[in-house]
Amino acid sequence: MIENQSDNIDNKDNESSNQDNSPEDSSSAPDPKIGIDELSPQKTEEINTEELKNTISNNDARLEQLEKEHETLKNQYVRISADFDNFRKRQSRDQDDLKIQLVSKTLTAILPIVDNFERARQQLKPESDEAQALHRSYQGLYKQLVEVLKQQGVAPMRVVGQQFDPNLHEAVLREPSNEFEEDFIIEELQRGYHLEGKILRHALVKVSMGPGQQNSQEEEEKDKVEEHIDSEENTSEDV
Repeated sequence: MIENQSDNIDNKDNESSNQDNSPEDSSSAPDPKIGIDELSPQKTEEINTEELKNTISNNDARLEQLEKEHETLKNQYVRISADFDNFRKRQSRDQDDLKIQLVSKTLTAILPIVDNFERARQQLKPESDEAQALHRSYQGLYKQLVEVLKQQGVAPMRVVGQQFDPNLHEAVLREPSNEFEEDFIIEELQRGYHLEGKILRHALVKVSMGPGQQNSQEEEEKDKVEEHIDSEENTSEDV
């Protein structure tokens, strides 16, 4: 009995000594999880930084591409807008030209009637009361016709005493004149008209050749006459 108790006491002492030594042994042994826990945040941060750089790089490239596309679309819009504006102006100009052409064609057909009215006015010289009444009626119709032409933008040319301009006038005759210088209009043979600043009909005019032309022609004719007389005298002397 006594031996068994002593054995039990020795076993307890051994167990207590083993228990006292076990914490020291466990604390001194290395824990592999501690190294992994210390490296994982650093690696995670490096991975996150690399991904962020890639994302920023991709975003920059995408932004640059979008800016190029935006610039291309902007240029296309500017060109289309300019083309449309030019098209609109051209259409408006063509419509105005077409309108003027149609009006010009109609008014040009009416102008000979106006010419006949003006010739009749110059020739008629009413003497009796009946003729004067007819003349007044005629003048009323002529004024109405002229007023209609004015409303359509028709304006007559004033050419007598003006310098000849082939863009406005058509020279039918040329003759010497002591009153007008050379290339100035002496007389209006048929009235010309403007329409909205454009030529509706050219004026038929008589143009001056200047006083020098007349004198030179007279001198040439005089010289010819003198030469003819001299030749006749020489012939008579030979005989």
